Amino acid sequence: MGFREGLAAAVNAHAREHQLLTPSDPDFTPAQLSAGLTAVVSVKLDHPTFEGACRDRLGNEPVRACVAEAVREHLTAWLRTHLAQATAVLTRISTTTRR
Repeated sequence: MGFREGLAAAVNAHAREHQLLTPSDPDFTPAQLSAGLTAVVSVKLDHPTFEGACRDRLGNEPVRACVAEAVREHLTAWLRTHLAQATAVLTRISTTTRR
């Protein structure tokens, strides 16, 4: 969940900053942004706890917040550095999710 939250925070902030979303448009949801996305997040913990029927989701809340912040920070930097690619990706997301 931390990855998806950080992804949504960075993408929505960038889309609003560059007027790819109007003030009346709703934010992209983490589910919309992560559709078709595959990511691997590796975190080392002394005492991990897992959630879900398959025990496949990390349940440590402090780690979730740290992952979300790291993803938001680094993705925001990438979006600002690679403006043309960021605009292309966000335009694609916008047209795909707004149909």
